[in-house]
Amino acid sequence: MRKYGYLVVEGPHDVEFAYRLLSPSGLKRVQHQKELEPFLSPLIPREYPPKGDLQKRMSTPLFLQNNTHAIAIHNAGGDSQLVNVIMDNMDGEVLEFKKMIGIGIFLDSDSQKSPQNRYDEIKTSLAEKSSQLFILPDEAGTIKKGLPNLGAFVLPDNQTAGTLEDLLLESAEQVYPELLKIARNYVSAAKENANLKSSELSELRNAGTNKAIIGAMANIFKPGKSIQVSIQDNDWLKGKALAEVKRIQAVQTFLKTLFEL
Repeated sequence: MRKYGYLVVEGPHDVEFAYRLLSPSGLKRVQHQKELEPFLSPLIPREYPPKGDLQKRMSTPLFLQNNTHAIAIHNAGGDSQLVNVIMDNMDGEVLEFKKMIGIGIFLDSDSQKSPQNRYDEIKTSLAEKSSQLFILPDEAGTIKKGLPNLGAFVLPDNQTAGTLEDLLLESAEQVYPELLKIARNYVSAAKENANLKSSELSELRNAGTNKAIIGAMANIFKPGKSIQVSIQDNDWLKGKALAEVKRIQAVQTFLKTLFEL
């Protein structure tokens, strides 16, 4: 019997990031429903359109399996929904949490709050909404052992303000150093010299600059390619990135410990 895991993340980039860190353990994407471990099949959406909203995308997790594990990575569609998605799917009629090896959360620390404050909010909310069934450990990035194991990782490193893109930039320094230099110069030139209105540059502030640099690089690999597809297809999280970038290794270790890989 396989061990079952469930990871809830903020967005599609995080889904592919987690997949890339789990794939060295032999976990493969499940494409066809008939191949999916039955225990996880209740996570497949049954209603369309979701809650009557024609503009809302179907929230289908990415399912990964090998001979020993079956893991679902679920895009919550934003940080405000992380706990709600877990609670919606831990009902006894969906997933029996006591049969799971691990339940985890990825969240960014790109807000005005410190990473520890963001973590504490998630911890408090999860405990309250689960009637104290799910109590995270005191420190972000650590695992509370049990059935299931519980933990949440605040990207990029549980201590520093930032996002997943900070880790991708560290990867790019190892894997694509020349392209990274070109992309940084391009984004900087656009900000300073493209005669854009302040409103048109508003998204570049804070974490937006890093996203723009990563997006520019992804478009070189294939024009129009999204960042999440580039993470899946290209070498952002392979080879030297996994071998030499300590902060990426820390996230991978978290996942291996959470799911006992």
